[in-house]
Amino acid sequence: MMRALAALALFFSFALPVQASKELATASNCMGCHAPDKKLVGPSYQDIAKKYGSQKDAASALASSIKAGSTGKWGAVAMPANPALPQDKAQTLAQWILNGAK
Repeated sequence: MMRALAALALFFSFALPVQASKELATASNCMGCHAPDKKLVGPSYQDIAKKYGSQKDAASALASSIKAGSTGKWGAVAMPANPALPQDKAQTLAQWILNGAK
């Protein structure tokens, strides 16, 4: 019985995709500068979605900005790079932001 439960837990740990959520954004240190609906240090997630949501490949471009950082897109404050964040998590965060960060 324990063996079956362990195997099932292992299966789900690899089979489930990364879930984007406020928790993932918090764990990735995004929420210190961004909020869903208001400007903090950086723009709100809603403003980011409005600016980039209609662009072709918006999620990939946003994921690149999350990993590499950026300067001058939203004013003088730079977006710090997050190179240690795995690509799948950056892509998932980007899609979550573009979907309204809910």
